[in-house]
Amino acid sequence: MKVTVVCDVLGEKNNGTTIAAYNLIESLKKKGHEVRVVCSDEERRGQEGFFVCPTFDFGPLNNYVKKNGVAPAKADMAVLEAALCDVDIIHVMIPFSMGKAAAHYAHEHGIPLTAGFHCQAENVTGHIFLKDVRLAGRIAYRAFYNRVYKYCDGIHYPSRFICDTFEDVVGPTPRYIISNGVAKEFRPVPCEKPEELRDKFTVLFIGRYSPEKSHKVLIDGAALSKYKDKLRLVFAGAGPLEEKLRERAKKRGLNEPVMKFFSREELVRTINTADLYVHPAEIEIEAISCLEAIACGRTPLIADSPRSATRAFALGENNLFRVNDPADLAKKLDFWIEHPEEREKCSRDYLGYASRFDFDRCMDRMEEMMISVVRNKKNEG
Repeated sequence: MKVTVVCDVLGEKNNGTTIAAYNLIESLKKKGHEVRVVCSDEERRGQEGFFVCPTFDFGPLNNYVKKNGVAPAKADMAVLEAALCDVDIIHVMIPFSMGKAAAHYAHEHGIPLTAGFHCQAENVTGHIFLKDVRLAGRIAYRAFYNRVYKYCDGIHYPSRFICDTFEDVVGPTPRYIISNGVAKEFRPVPCEKPEELRDKFTVLFIGRYSPEKSHKVLIDGAALSKYKDKLRLVFAGAGPLEEKLRERAKKRGLNEPVMKFFSREELVRTINTADLYVHPAEIEIEAISCLEAIACGRTPLIADSPRSATRAFALGENNLFRVNDPADLAKKLDFWIEHPEEREKCSRDYLGYASRFDFDRCMDRMEEMMISVVRNKKNEG
């Protein structure tokens, strides 16, 4: 097939959508498909198969957007038409400017269209301080639908949770529920803790330093733990809240957290040396980072947020804590510190669980979705 993947956000692999896009692109190429990529990443200009649009100008908000580590694209129809003409299928990653233009082009020209669902309403409403306003979320989902998803022949949902959430607003859709998948590198491997962490109980969380990830809840929960002085938090990621989180940890009297963006190889080692994985995020479509930790044999402790798919990964009550409740987090944290045998057993139980998210199997299903959509569209014609 000739496939065009439209990526309103593509650049550094510092967010789930970008990683999912690269994974899909690389997988399709390995399977022998011709893949064109539309993005705003200037570093890709001139590279074979890449079509580069300008970035969106947000005026006085440009610095704020830059701090978030993303550069959303602005649709350039000349560039888009060159990338979209004469393809078998178009796949849109998110329903922003370029995704909308590509969806309309596909509809007008009868080209099969699929789209991924990688953006929750709260990822948008949170930037205008309406994250917790239910009506604002419903309006955002309706806008997503009208911009892109109503034109789709197939929609890729990374979790049942986000599928149900969206369809509750817009009604039934041509759904394909497929995990983004966990890469094979994420597995148990023998690793020694770095020297500076050897006398500490290390608690790991992987996620962008942004409000919906709720790092502050983990900081506050660790500060309430009976073992506060023994704990060392490791925040793998990057983002605009880094300095605020460092200051919060300092004010709570915690050991200075390790905060950095890890390469994949470093991340595998870091996960394998962690004593516990905590995922406090309030808003999450799938949380591959939590699955990566589980695949490495780490016991997870997860916020039971109704706006997060991650809570479904809990195998028992001690794998969950009340969302945005540092005291309950501290209680569960202390349980896992005090019961190392239970923690080890839980680790083993999770290894089999992670196999259902095998990366190659998930990418095979993404290819099958596209082939099925192309075939069905031809049959309709």
